[in-house]
Amino acid sequence: MSKFMDWIDARFPATKMWEDHLSKYYAPKNFNFLYFFGSLALLVLVNQIVTGVWLTMSFTPSAEEAFASVEYIMRDVEYGWILRYLHSTGASAFFIVVYLHMFRGLLYGSYQKPRELVWLFGMLIYLALMAEAFMGYLLPWGQMSYWGAQVIISLFGAIPVIGDDITQWIRGDYLISGITLNRFFALHVVALPIVILGLVVLHILALHEVGSNNPDGIDIKKHKDENGIPLDGIPFHPYYTVKDIVGVVVFLFVFCAVVFFFPEMGGYFLEKPNFEQANAFKTPEHIAPVWYFTPFYAILRAVPDKLMGVIAMGAAIAALFVLPWLDRSPVRSMRYKGWISKLFLLVFCVAFIVLGVLGVLAPTPGRTLLSQVCTFLYFAYFLLMPFYTRLEKTKPVPERVTG
Repeated sequence: MSKFMDWIDARFPATKMWEDHLSKYYAPKNFNFLYFFGSLALLVLVNQIVTGVWLTMSFTPSAEEAFASVEYIMRDVEYGWILRYLHSTGASAFFIVVYLHMFRGLLYGSYQKPRELVWLFGMLIYLALMAEAFMGYLLPWGQMSYWGAQVIISLFGAIPVIGDDITQWIRGDYLISGITLNRFFALHVVALPIVILGLVVLHILALHEVGSNNPDGIDIKKHKDENGIPLDGIPFHPYYTVKDIVGVVVFLFVFCAVVFFFPEMGGYFLEKPNFEQANAFKTPEHIAPVWYFTPFYAILRAVPDKLMGVIAMGAAIAALFVLPWLDRSPVRSMRYKGWISKLFLLVFCVAFIVLGVLGVLAPTPGRTLLSQVCTFLYFAYFLLMPFYTRLEKTKPVPERVTG
């Protein structure tokens, strides 16, 4: 075995990669349960790719046969129903895990120097994931898939001068048709997965270059022993690989419970109108995107002007990209920031959740007003961050991690 590995290492850096990223990659010893979600995101990505490959074997990407092929998968393909539910539930699980992963980054300042690139690669993954989910959402060719795509694509028409041309270019036709379905299928199963996998590799490489953050926001590389090993670090393998297995087991219990007992999740994971074939002549009573897009959809609806609504929705996502340069706090972790930062983060999270709920519901004057208030609070978190993070009083940060 030793000779075989020597033969491999002479031609491919297998042992070096194992040591650099696992056995000799030293991570802070005070990780808590919030650090499970990075590895869980990787697990769900693998689930989506594997189940997606199996589903494409029986799916027909055409307007005439797409809906029937999904029904065929559910009824006639052996274990097709579980593959479909693993994939549809996995899409929602992916966003739940990613949102919690992003929340941990906000909580412990994982976007601050020197981890700006780690955050930017993560945000690009999030953007590519949104595109991937949107493309995949049209494929079942159900009523909500069709009309949801109709609404979202038509938003590009609000762009002055070139809006109509962009909308037609995205659709590939004058209206959403089999051509649109076919190109979305190609992007969903080929192009975007390659982009996401590439970004995940860059995200991990950037992380391991600068080292992982921790709940204290302390750089463990500052204190090393005579061998150059961080005093507050432990090898990622076997310590955190074993710990992550615990998180994976708990996650799979919850995930499988949803898959086997309530995969539709009351119409939030699989909407009821989507069990009806797409009909261009019949509009659903209430059109809304799937739940993980609804916070941004609520921001769009909160602005009366269509163009300004599209700009606000785009700005809500773009603001996350510039976060590393907005935070002027001398400390990373929320443990040592002042009460103003804690209050703003709490208000931001509540506003985001409320916007998500409002985006699912049909608009009323009261709900629109609440959406406008929450949109204001959402942007206030970012726009005021350079001021309150610089002016607030922070707690002293310890030299070593506190456990």
